[in-house]
Amino acid sequence: MGYWLMKSEPDEFGIDDLERVGVEPWDGIRNYQVRNMMRDQMKKGDLAFFYHSNAKPPGIVGIMRIENEAYPDSCAFDPEDKHYDPKSDPDNPRWLRVDVAFEEKFDDILTLDWLKQQPELADCPLVRRGNRLSVMPLTEDQWDFILANAKRGQTRGGTNRGSA
Repeated sequence: MGYWLMKSEPDEFGIDDLERVGVEPWDGIRNYQVRNMMRDQMKKGDLAFFYHSNAKPPGIVGIMRIENEAYPDSCAFDPEDKHYDPKSDPDNPRWLRVDVAFEEKFDDILTLDWLKQQPELADCPLVRRGNRLSVMPLTEDQWDFILANAKRGQTRGGTNRGSA
């Protein structure tokens, strides 16, 4: 099984939206490195943390499951869509998406500030300087550490997950 962290801006599509719809295409990826990970490494049944980016505070808010493996991102072919790419051809698609399914919403957010302070996550792509990818792989140890802390149920103002 693979483990991932996937970012979305909550004003655009957040954990509450995913909980409401159940399953949703994760589209609009326009980075070749992320596209390649989705195509070559992401498998049905993998788990991903849902991360709210560009939020106050940013952080991990829940879990989703990869429902379907990568397939062509049709919004790249729609001139009316904000993710339209005129160079993407339906016969040879440049961009892919996966479907994700809601699994769980955490009672509290694991903030980026808190995540950055954890020595166990020093090698996690999320906390490395300069990493701006919207999808990134996690090791099983990183997944287990984050999940164990999410399950502790401490409040954001507590010693575990609060903003610095």
